[in-house]
Amino acid sequence: MEAGVFKGNPMTNPLAIFEGYQIRRHYDEKVETWYFSVVDTVAALTDSVNARDYWFKMKIRVKSEDGIELSTICRQLKMKAPDGKMRLTDCANVEGLLRIIQSIPSPKAEPIKLWLAKVG
Repeated sequence: MEAGVFKGNPMTNPLAIFEGYQIRRHYDEKVETWYFSVVDTVAALTDSVNARDYWFKMKIRVKSEDGIELSTICRQLKMKAPDGKMRLTDCANVEGLLRIIQSIPSPKAEPIKLWLAKVG
């Protein structure tokens, strides 16, 4: 599936697609802001088998190297997990996600930034 392609109304669809990866998202109507799953974004950027573990280790690395606590730019939102259950997931708005992307060495960093500009 092509980057930025949606099924249904993009304002109500909880999934966005980037290079075949499903990235969960939530639209907060009160502040008119999209929040994206950080773990899903990490998976799309790194092709990691365990994106949750990559995200955990990355938070530790960035804190020790830069002194920045990445968790402070995230919100925990309930999103549907692969097992169908609603689980708390680290999410970030576009600005926060761009900051997180900066900390991931990936050739997909620029393409995903352009994708975020379209879907966010």
